[in-house]
Amino acid sequence: MTITSKGRLTLSVAAFATIAAGACAEPSEELIAAARAEGMLTTIALPHSWCGYGEVIQAFKDKYGIEVNELNPNAGSADELEAVKANRGNTGPQAPDVLDVGLSFGPTAKEQGLLQPYKVSTWDSIPADAKDDEGYWYGDYYGVLGFAVNNDIFPDAPQSFAELKDGQFANSVALQGDPRTGNSVMMAVYAAGIAEGGEPGADALNKGIAFFKELKESGNYVPVNGSAQNIAQGTTPIYFDWDYNLLAMRDKLDGNPPVSVVVPTDAVIAGVYVQAISAHAPHPNAAKLWMEYLYSDEGQLGWLKGYCHPIRFNDMAERGVIPQELLDNLPPAENYARAIFPTLPEQSEAKDAVAANWGSEMGVQ
Repeated sequence: MTITSKGRLTLSVAAFATIAAGACAEPSEELIAAARAEGMLTTIALPHSWCGYGEVIQAFKDKYGIEVNELNPNAGSADELEAVKANRGNTGPQAPDVLDVGLSFGPTAKEQGLLQPYKVSTWDSIPADAKDDEGYWYGDYYGVLGFAVNNDIFPDAPQSFAELKDGQFANSVALQGDPRTGNSVMMAVYAAGIAEGGEPGADALNKGIAFFKELKESGNYVPVNGSAQNIAQGTTPIYFDWDYNLLAMRDKLDGNPPVSVVVPTDAVIAGVYVQAISAHAPHPNAAKLWMEYLYSDEGQLGWLKGYCHPIRFNDMAERGVIPQELLDNLPPAENYARAIFPTLPEQSEAKDAVAANWGSEMGVQ
């Protein structure tokens, strides 16, 4: 996957929708009518601060007049698949229509018969290595793993995984949750393993577990979920997440306290998330319309506004439809130029390794 700066134009955010409308096919009137007849879309695991989803959801509602029922915004990828399984045959409000999961969860969900195929009208501009050939799942956006630092507590923010072992960071370093249930947390452990010299796959994940076990034994690791509230209060003054989530959190805190967002110098790990429609979606047409919106230029730019690199970034950059102001808000391009994109087999190995070893090594259930 490559990042390009070709074709940049200086445009206002308000202007991009006009350009986008001419660049990509609109969904059919038949699909729009069928989705409106269903009247609702049920999402899951979409926090409003994640990737700009708050504005993206509102824009979809405003454009099509369809109610969006939002389930468990803080769920992890594994929770999403369980929600589909638990609601087979349920047409009520607890059955999700669409999923947004880590890359490795896409093939798993397909194998388990949890997804239905659908190819959006912009299908050809989605990179081939980021989509299922049959349309069961496809990449939506990506970012890189980083950590946030409360600068009131640590004015000189550490810049690497290695530095986090220093005694000055006692009772300071946290993960966002349990790496066995959340893709972003698993990838933080994976990145630590790469920094420790691990080979891609299970070896990196196991070396990452060893890294966090060492932090726990030295007293640097805090067994509390990292969050905006906890970083502000100093409970978890350093915690890991995707760069786009950390940047949105930094903006929300607005300097109270000041926060640095660091992409570690010793491991730049990128993560692709994928979008899919549940095989048991109660509102299949609304789900398809949602997908069409997300993969339109307008939807992709909504994610970019939330600091995520949309999967069609290169296509839109080459056509010159990305506002310069959105590009200027992103982290430095070199952060992405150094990024490693773990493959599906490597992520699958990592999932197996974290499930097998995290609990026993870290002393947790």
